[in-house]
Amino acid sequence: MPLSKAQIQCEIKRLSQLSKGEFDMQIMAIGAHPDDLEIFMYGLLAAAASRGDGLHLVVATDGAAGGSEPGPALAKQRAAEARAGLAQLGEVQLLDLPDGDLSYVPDAASTITSLIRDTKPDLIVTHAPEDYHPDHRALSRFVSDAAGFICPVLFCDTLMGVGFTPEYYVDITPYFDAKQAAIMAHTSQHPDRFAAATAIVNRFRAAQCNAPDGHYAEAYRIDSRFPFSDVRALLPAPPPFRPFYVPGSDALI
Repeated sequence: MPLSKAQIQCEIKRLSQLSKGEFDMQIMAIGAHPDDLEIFMYGLLAAAASRGDGLHLVVATDGAAGGSEPGPALAKQRAAEARAGLAQLGEVQLLDLPDGDLSYVPDAASTITSLIRDTKPDLIVTHAPEDYHPDHRALSRFVSDAAGFICPVLFCDTLMGVGFTPEYYVDITPYFDAKQAAIMAHTSQHPDRFAAATAIVNRFRAAQCNAPDGHYAEAYRIDSRFPFSDVRALLPAPPPFRPFYVPGSDALI
């Protein structure tokens, strides 16, 4: 049903207020598997929560294929790990779609679409369409198609940053230890590997902003489409600006 003139005016006012930071946002984060929210976007979500934004945390698949003994028992364990890993951010909604073949699940796209349209978030964070895992790529496509012009979609960094060109950086230094602890909650996934890999990527992204040792950042880019061309005003703060080669600066270089 088309929006009335009053509804359109109300939405324009809401978006204007949102862009000026005049009220708290509702952010939906959708990861393909248990532990994806922790690995790829935990820092941004923690920073957003600290400024008062509401978080709707979603995991698309049951994670049942992600281990040496796949099946229902693993899915149950991974659900518990997801709740533990995200406990400091809030409750997580588990959609329990089949792990490993998300692009072939008949009702996956409609499930994601209904979720987004019912929730009406101000911003969605999900995987980049070029990420390494087929489920990540499929979910990215489902989310982008479902969001349409309801709200902007922000793509998180790929695994180890491969093929990803950042547009926005978020300073996660105050939340880095919490992010590492959240990753380590996923005991079924040999999490020390992912904690170490994440430390490398987040340190590198901060170094791209000339931040010294001990500083960390996550990288993102917008799903660029009308009318969402620039969403910097909606995001938590980037790493502080540090000029290059200035004597006495705490910059990396």
